Amino acid sequence: MVAGAILKTTKLNSNLLQCVKFVAQSRSFTTQLTEQQLEIQELTRNFSENQLKPKAAKLDSEGRFPFSEIKSLTNLGLMGACVDQSYGGLDLDYLSLAIAVEEISRGCASTGMILSIHNFLYANLVNEKGTPEQKERFLCDFTKGSLGCFALSEPNAGSDVANIRTRARKDGDYWILNGKKSWVSTAVEGSAAAVFATFDPELRHKGLACFLVPLDAEGVFRGKKEPLMGVRAVTACDLMLEEVRLPSSCLLGREGEGFKIAMEQLDQGRIGIAAHAVGIAQSALDTAISYAKERHAFGKNLTRLPSVKDRLTDMCMLVETARLLTYRAACDVSTKNSAMAKYVAGRAATAASDHCVQVLGGRGLSTHYSAERHYRDARGTQIYGGVTDIQKRLVGHYLLKEHNAL
Repeated sequence: MVAGAILKTTKLNSNLLQCVKFVAQSRSFTTQLTEQQLEIQELTRNFSENQLKPKAAKLDSEGRFPFSEIKSLTNLGLMGACVDQSYGGLDLDYLSLAIAVEEISRGCASTGMILSIHNFLYANLVNEKGTPEQKERFLCDFTKGSLGCFALSEPNAGSDVANIRTRARKDGDYWILNGKKSWVSTAVEGSAAAVFATFDPELRHKGLACFLVPLDAEGVFRGKKEPLMGVRAVTACDLMLEEVRLPSSCLLGREGEGFKIAMEQLDQGRIGIAAHAVGIAQSALDTAISYAKERHAFGKNLTRLPSVKDRLTDMCMLVETARLLTYRAACDVSTKNSAMAKYVAGRAATAASDHCVQVLGGRGLSTHYSAERHYRDARGTQIYGGVTDIQKRLVGHYLLKEHNAL
């Protein structure tokens, strides 16, 4: 009987071990960073601490684009982080880029946002979907200092991408573009943009196409810089397209693939925004802890007050949860994973920055402290790249699809 019990236990343990091995082999995500990822983290953290943090407040207050900082990131190779080395990139994975965006955003949210948009929404797009000819023209220079943009939104087409009204008309071996794009980040300084247009509005999402447009092309006009609540060193403006004549070689992918291209790139873009939000949230936590350690009230440091300790604890859990979801999305890219990461990270950044303001009290409202800047910077992470409400609907849709419950 004893021997039988031992045999049964051994068999159960063996089955359990096999199950654990299977799960370990089938899941690609791990919280253990590779040596290369740790090097990227250390490099960008040091750059952020020494080069960005001392300048972030001034860049924000003046609304000044961080040209010299972006140049430094270019020299480090980070403006082509995931681009093939043959086109001047570092050929890194998405997680390495997400880590870089987080650390840069921790020092300066505006600079982190520029790094995120340029890489996740433009450089990666051309690198992965462009022809060799397109990469030579629209990628090589963009790992060396030129900035790329992503022009999807319009005055009446934000989250409703199928409602795009910018028209693309075929004219022999050329395409003629007419329309208006809104909220195009870094378009003031940018050299080219991925522009989405419809060649047949009746086809809705099936009638979209993506074009690589030089921003110095005849008929391209930039609007005025839009004053923003947060990330004030980032420029955003309208792009007007009036009879812009492009050779067919500027069509990215094929006619009718524009919607698919946009959705796949937004899956990446949400990872960048999530990493950006985590960096802001971490910076808010850093600010709150630093202040609470020095500030005295009721005869003791704020860190010894239960209410303050609870806030710092909440902030810590918000940051760590958002970071884990962001890392997972970067390792296993899907609409559901990236939407979850952006949803949770955006809300975490907003909540953490709110806690930070509360910990600092009256000083949290002062522009002499960074708390109010974190608060302003955080709020946008729930808007750009797809509002929080849409992210929640995406998660629900794909959750039910996985369970054949639609």
